Amino acid sequence: MSGRRGGNRIRGPQSALTDFLAANNISAAQIRDDYERRRRQSAEQDDAGEGASDQPPQPPQATDAALAAAHELEEEEVSKNKKKRKRSEKDAIEKIKKAKASKKGKKKSKKDDSDDDEDYDVAQDMYRKARPAPGQFEHCEICSKRFTVTPYSKEGPDGGLLCTPCGKDLAKELKHEKKAAAKPGGRKRRKLESDRLDGIARGGAKPLQQLCIEKVAKHHDEIEELGDMPQPVVERLSEIFSKKRVMKPKTLRLFLRPDLEDVIVHDSAYLEPDDYHQIFATVPNMKRLVLANCCQMKDDAIDYMLERCHKLRHIHLYAANLVSNGMWHRLFREIGERLEVIKLKWLDDSFEDFVVEDMVRQCPNLQRVKFKLCRRVGAEGVAAFASLAKLQHLSLQISSEVPTSVLCDLVSQRGSQLRTLSLEKFIDADDTLLEALHDNCRELTKLRVSENDTATDAGFTALFTNWQNPPLTFVDFNSTRDVDNNNSEGPEDAIGMASSGFKAMMAHSGPELKHLDIASCRHIQLGAFMDVFNGAQSYPALEHINISFCNRVDTSVVAGIFKSCPNLKKLVAFGCFDVQDVVVPRHIALIGVPRAQEAIEQFGVGIGVDEAIGRMVEVAA
Repeated sequence: MSGRRGGNRIRGPQSALTDFLAANNISAAQIRDDYERRRRQSAEQDDAGEGASDQPPQPPQATDAALAAAHELEEEEVSKNKKKRKRSEKDAIEKIKKAKASKKGKKKSKKDDSDDDEDYDVAQDMYRKARPAPGQFEHCEICSKRFTVTPYSKEGPDGGLLCTPCGKDLAKELKHEKKAAAKPGGRKRRKLESDRLDGIARGGAKPLQQLCIEKVAKHHDEIEELGDMPQPVVERLSEIFSKKRVMKPKTLRLFLRPDLEDVIVHDSAYLEPDDYHQIFATVPNMKRLVLANCCQMKDDAIDYMLERCHKLRHIHLYAANLVSNGMWHRLFREIGERLEVIKLKWLDDSFEDFVVEDMVRQCPNLQRVKFKLCRRVGAEGVAAFASLAKLQHLSLQISSEVPTSVLCDLVSQRGSQLRTLSLEKFIDADDTLLEALHDNCRELTKLRVSENDTATDAGFTALFTNWQNPPLTFVDFNSTRDVDNNNSEGPEDAIGMASSGFKAMMAHSGPELKHLDIASCRHIQLGAFMDVFNGAQSYPALEHINISFCNRVDTSVVAGIFKSCPNLKKLVAFGCFDVQDVVVPRHIALIGVPRAQEAIEQFGVGIGVDEAIGRMVEVAA
């Protein structure tokens, strides 16, 4: 066994030089020993003074020739290996290129030198130094600090590894660079879409005032005071601060001055109870108070307001759920005679029907009342509004069921002096309510009857036929339609606003109408749209139209709207899938038509109505 192991030697391939030396019985060790021996002999002769030569001893001629031949063979071998390696590299590059080209969806490069760059990158990857295994020590490429390699160690700019702190810094820099590169296009696009949703479609540079307002909102943390700005500018700033969610206790003081008469905060969610005391202490002469999302407003804040503010005329509170019924009673008793406007929304725990009745008794001068989503207000509270002798503006959205007879009685008593009436989500209101409006209302300029599936198209037609009321400027009949999912076409006698009622409404109020919302009135046929917006009839006052989910609307209807409404600013058309290839005129915000997005980007700023319609006709042809 030991003999077998002794004879077992690891053998491998030999170079051409080794083979040549073995074939000619030349030993490299023997050549080295002979050469050293001759050097020693020569040195001894020099010491003995026997005329030593300056030249070093040379090996035998036969040995020199052998070495020269061996060197030549070695150079040939190296040359062959280089050629073989280059050929292997070339084959590997071609193989990688073929593998990449075979993948589906691969895009070809537009530059001629892209293949050369790819070949260079592949070659570089082949000769790149292998990454150290986890657990080994390496020096950071940036700070040269020695660290332990982990699977998460990042590579530096030159291919080396980085320590953990340098890797985090590099990742942050790359992230900032990526954001900076994507910021202009992304932010600009989002801002453009936001402006369109707000109904803004401006061309050219922004007004100087708007630029200043945006700059102030951007650097709100560095501003100490706004100075003596006009009230409209302060209100606009308050809107922007609320939209950007920066209306906080620190920035609230910017909008409080003793000389102001209006305090408007559209987002009070970040304010604390002490901040409401600060409002009433700083602006004691306020006449108008608007606080939205005032979820931290409590009884003691209302108590302090009654003590400090003696000129209050307008109260507009959203989500003041921590104010009790007793405090509402006290408020109406102490300042009820001065109040002219009360707007309340999102009240869940207080303000019941008996509080409404007390408000009607204590506030005889109320002209504008708005109650929306107040859960505890029902039919009795709605009936109490009929006792407000000076009521001119009424807006209601009641969660509980209210009989149609209560609404008809309210309209019969107060309809003759009403200027605006908004009734949202009164689902069971039928044609008798429309008859009461036709018989009693003579001064309405705004009418909203939305989210109803009981009133018929015949009732809407009768409302606008021979109606003694002047033309309306604001109309909202959205979601007045039949909701039977088993019959999408609806019954024979159409429910809600349909073709006949739509044409009667436009014939009555079209010349003066500024705002039209008929979203989800899906029973209006294409012919009715074409008759109303035919290009020959003009509606010069119409600025805002919402025809979303009117599934009969197509490209020709949109073209007719552009032609018939020369002063149109905003057209909303969500769910109108037959609208295609729309070219939008300048200064018009078209919202909800994804297929028209490219046309909006190309032509939305630079062309007029006639040119836009001409291009749409060309595309359709």
